[in-house]
Amino acid sequence: MVSPLLGECLSRAAAANVLHRNPMSYEALFHMSSRGIWSEMSSTSQKHRSFVAEPMGEKPVTALAGIGDTLGGRLIEQGFDRAYVVLGQFLVLKKEEELFKEWLKEVCNANSKQSSDCFTCLREWCDAFL
Repeated sequence: MVSPLLGECLSRAAAANVLHRNPMSYEALFHMSSRGIWSEMSSTSQKHRSFVAEPMGEKPVTALAGIGDTLGGRLIEQGFDRAYVVLGQFLVLKKEEELFKEWLKEVCNANSKQSSDCFTCLREWCDAFL
């Protein structure tokens, strides 16, 4: 069911589209802009949301937010071929943001955004599953 606030501001088709894409938190995806128009707001990528939404299993390292083919290849060369292996390092570093981001920069030359995206992805996955 669409909230009254969304129902007033969005057409039925637009509200249905929002609900279809993210039924758990549709209100969090939208904010009122300065012009009074609802616009999409998301601080995480679809890749991040997909990763955090389910158990890790045997996902490849490239399933982690912030880790594409280039960084993934570098991680694989260093022995970090699966997301759970990177999670292990994350836990060894006691989920410390700066330590993990520095480690990721050193091991695969990740930039600040990539290392931050990966850290946030793993932290939120841990919050959901550990």
